[in-house]
Amino acid sequence: MIHPHALVEEGAQLGAACEIMAGAVVTRHCRLGDRVVVHPYAVVGGDPQYLKFDRATPTAVEIGSGTVIREHVTINRSIHVGQTTVVGARCFLMANAHVGHDCLVADEVVLANNVMLAGHVAVGPGTFVGGGAGIHQYCRIGEGVMVAGLARVTLDVPPFTLVAERDEIVGFNLVGMRRRGFARETIRELKEAFRAVYSTPGNIRTVAAGLLATAVSAEARRFLEFFTQGKRGAARPARSAPAEVDPS
Repeated sequence: MIHPHALVEEGAQLGAACEIMAGAVVTRHCRLGDRVVVHPYAVVGGDPQYLKFDRATPTAVEIGSGTVIREHVTINRSIHVGQTTVVGARCFLMANAHVGHDCLVADEVVLANNVMLAGHVAVGPGTFVGGGAGIHQYCRIGEGVMVAGLARVTLDVPPFTLVAERDEIVGFNLVGMRRRGFARETIRELKEAFRAVYSTPGNIRTVAAGLLATAVSAEARRFLEFFTQGKRGAARPARSAPAEVDPS
């Protein structure tokens, strides 16, 4: 359903049962999956905030099925020819959130009010980003992370962790892991990997790569592999943060 006073440009692709509310803008650069809801005054597929950008550059935005985009959200298209800014399926983008050009937001991510993702940010599946948090360009936020409200993230944040303040890892997102049905053995192994990575002297990438050979669970392997990838450094505990922090 396209409500009165919504603007859907010619060339935009909408899946089945999408709802575009009054005042929303969906540009011709967009591909929306089924059941996407765009609330009033959101702008999906707008030009990137990049001074050197040529507006004639053919780029896109893709939104996965079942995603809800609330009021005044902005999702910018890519700056690179033929490339796409992606928001996955079943995401919830609350009012005034911004997704910069060339971001890759995975499935079932929640961006709370006023979240700011700069360009080229990657957010893993099942992650929650709290209100007002700002993520620096090219950062990676791993799977199942909880980012505290008003946090400033300028480094990569490993999977399943909690990050607050400025790049401060404060433990694991145990509530999230339990809700996803992680086995006790998996959580125990993740805690051990956390301690080993952050307490072993030496290069953190090298340490994580060495631990991979003995990792048992797929979750522990994903946690360790995260450190071996990416261009930015990894966020660390500012103090001796226990891996068993439980925000509940």
